[in-house]
Amino acid sequence: MKFVFQILIFFISSVVFGQIEDVEAKIVTNTIDNFIDIKGVAINNELTFKEGFSYLLFSLKEGANGNLSRNSQSGEFSLKPEEEIELSKLSVNIQKGEKCKVYFFIRKNNELVSKDSTVIFSAEEVKVKEIIEEDSIELKGLVFEDVKTKIGKDFYDTFYQNYLGAGANYPFIVYIDEKPSVGISSKITVTADDRVLLEFMTRPDQEFIELAAKQTLLKIKSYATKRKLLYKNKKF
Repeated sequence: MKFVFQILIFFISSVVFGQIEDVEAKIVTNTIDNFIDIKGVAINNELTFKEGFSYLLFSLKEGANGNLSRNSQSGEFSLKPEEEIELSKLSVNIQKGEKCKVYFFIRKNNELVSKDSTVIFSAEEVKVKEIIEEDSIELKGLVFEDVKTKIGKDFYDTFYQNYLGAGANYPFIVYIDEKPSVGISSKITVTADDRVLLEFMTRPDQEFIELAAKQTLLKIKSYATKRKLLYKNKKF
């Protein structure tokens, strides 16, 4: 009877709160001399069709002198039952004394579903795999966009200029996504740490775009302050 009750609770939770997506993000690497092929693979571990997912694969290479260079690819995808597909591929050349950190994120409705990460060293060094977090120092100040329209691109460019001008160097990634809507309008969503910081409908008005960019910067600054206090309190 208890087992039946547990099944009933799980069924009700799935209907009310939504089924947990069992989609796995996996990084696959292949090294030939100092050239590394990096693949972002998505795996559907269920017998149901999956759709409405997005991915982001990016690498951060640290040179021997400490300089950073990055490369990224993003897009949307769906999965057949128990399907495993290659979503993206990057190629990185790593010389002696260099290392590359690779991150792969899968999201649905701006919420993180799965992620994978790895560190790759040059051929002369021992190669290891370790878990790395989004708040590592190399990730400070990063902004990724997935805009679809000219208005969305104008907003992103305006925001990013303000972001750089403010000297922002926050220890989390900011994502700017755009979804088409009715007519010429679209919806911009700004997230960080899988939290929606701001959503608004676009307008073909430069004054509105500049105001939205400033408002976005204020929201991010406010979140950074609250995030810092939260992490500080967690230490005690």
